[in-house]
This record gives sequence, C-alpha cells and structure tokens, in this order.
Amino acid sequence: MVQLIERTIDRNGQLLLTPEIELEGWSTSLPECDYDNATIIELYRGHALCEQFHSEFKTDLDLERLPAEKFDTNDLVMTFGALAYNILRWMGLRGLMGEHAPIRHPAKRRWLRTVMQELIYLAARVVRSARRLTLRFSHHCPGFEAFRQLHAEFP
Repeated sequence: MVQLIERTIDRNGQLLLTPEIELEGWSTSLPECDYDNATIIELYRGHALCEQFHSEFKTDLDLERLPAEKFDTNDLVMTFGALAYNILRWMGLRGLMGEHAPIRHPAKRRWLRTVMQELIYLAARVVRSARRLTLRFSHHCPGFEAFRQLHAEFP
C-alpha cells in the first residue's frame, strides 16, 4: 500500500519553487476486501499513537525495568503503574485543560511529565492549627487554582 503526498506550500505558507514529494509505504496482512486504503492508513497512524502512550507510561512513571524476577510482583507493579497513569491522565484532563490551567498553550491532552510538574511538584507547607493539617501555598503559585479545583472534585 502506498500513499503519495505532493506539497506546493510549506508549513509557514511559503510557496515552493519545486513541489515537495513525500512517499509513504506500508506492508500489511489485512485483507483489502475488508478495508479500504484510507482505513488501513488510519489504523497504522493509530498504532503510532499507541506507541507514544506506551513510551510515556514507561519513561514518565519509570517503569522501563521491572523490579523483580517474580511475575506476581511485576504484575502488581504494573497494575499500580496503570492506576497511577490513569489518575495522572484524569488530573491532566480535569486540572490542566480548564480556564485555571497554568499552561500557556492550547492542547488536547497533557503529557504525564507536565501534569506532575504543574500539579504534583507544587511547593507547599504543612501547617497544623486547631487540630487540623492544612497546606499553605504561595500567593504567586501558578498551579494553585487548578490544584484547588481538582481537590474540590474529590469526595
């Protein structure tokens, strides 16, 4: 399967003197009678997106090497890793995509590293008064409103 793309304008809007030609090819075992060419190309592009999520799971959560030789231990670590991944993804969608987000550019989703830097690594002081523990944030903390909004959504 082959896809040919001919560009006469670059990404900045500049006209090109000679067209830029990009040729992409895929070898597939999918039956062509079941899928048309556009569907097969989208399936392969979705595969690349899946690889990106897998890479993020391994690197940002530091699960590149599993800690034990025992399968059950590694299964438990991967289960907790998946739970942490899902919680961080939820925090990124709910806390960093709203109007109080400290991020400066629009996006459809936030990387796990960005979520941890903007919402988890906040500097705060634990204060005990009236038999209660509270967190004190700086007056100029850019992620405080997003953190407060997330905290208010928990039961």
